[in-house]
Amino acid sequence: MNPEFWRGKRVFMTGHTGFKGSWLSLWLQRLGSEVTGYALNPPTNPGLFEVANVGAGMKSIIADIRDPESLSRSMQDAKPDVVIHMAAQPLVRYSYQAPVETYATNVMGSVHLLEAVRKTETVRAVVNVTSDKCYENKEWPWGYRENEPMGGYDPYSNSKGCAELVTAAYRNSFFNPAKYAEHGVAIASGRAGNVIGGGDWATDRLIPDILRAIEAGQAVNIRSPHAIRPWQHVLEPLSGYLALAEQLFTEGPLYAEGWNFGPADEDAKPVQWIVEQLTAQWGEGAIWQLDQQPQPHEAHYLKLDCSKARARLNWYPRWSLSETLSSIVSWHKAWLEHEDMQAVTLDQISNYETTYRQIL
Repeated sequence: MNPEFWRGKRVFMTGHTGFKGSWLSLWLQRLGSEVTGYALNPPTNPGLFEVANVGAGMKSIIADIRDPESLSRSMQDAKPDVVIHMAAQPLVRYSYQAPVETYATNVMGSVHLLEAVRKTETVRAVVNVTSDKCYENKEWPWGYRENEPMGGYDPYSNSKGCAELVTAAYRNSFFNPAKYAEHGVAIASGRAGNVIGGGDWATDRLIPDILRAIEAGQAVNIRSPHAIRPWQHVLEPLSGYLALAEQLFTEGPLYAEGWNFGPADEDAKPVQWIVEQLTAQWGEGAIWQLDQQPQPHEAHYLKLDCSKARARLNWYPRWSLSETLSSIVSWHKAWLEHEDMQAVTLDQISNYETTYRQIL
């Protein structure tokens, strides 16, 4: 990722009020981009978007990705160079309660986004952010590669597999790499693992659930202690999306395909390991217990193979899982102490950038 590339670039981002979107919005502002965000109101209260005053340095449009006319009009007004699509219904368990909303947002939302791109002449690069759960999960002990079949057991995971198929169909039909000289648009998808970091208050997510329980002086209820997930700090895949968007813009069709952005193999850890490490770092006697209630199906084992991103984008994880958990604890304690959370968040971004440059 080249910071100079982003200075002055016009970026249209959906989902900017969410957890990942708020981190990326602040990062792009720090890099000097002109950011326009399009999303619903922040999904939680508190939420990172408001706590870190993210909207102060960008144009924030509060609207629904399921409204194609509003989305298209907003994108055309913004005249973006780069489009990053992150608006989504992001929760597995909620998708069982609201499958229609999940498909309408994650599948038709992607259709509406790509239709808006078709009507916006300035766009050169599009990154559609999906999920590691887009793959047909066979509970393999090795990582999924980008050419594995799409699938998804639950409505959320399946909707992300569908969003990948939508992206491929639009790329083939309207933005075919073989005809890049005619349309000038390169479209790719980014598939990330379980992202964690400071400022996440979502329900039914492990880290927010742990922190809420600790604050309340209660034991943390854990559903699937042996389930293995590819945990990574939110800045890791965001750096991948930025690196990918840059290459799409400068190199076009050579990078117009699907990409995995996951942690190192040693950081694919079971839920119980995360709970024990985080509670130990927090201190003050935090404890956990097994939730005995019946639970809907969730994948037990899921890893990504990120060899392609390492080889062609020079992207790979910069922070270990221990460093990631430490950053979460320090961020959340700073929030409890009423510190300036935009400054705290930007400081963590700066620390990550320093690590990024040192490794490069």
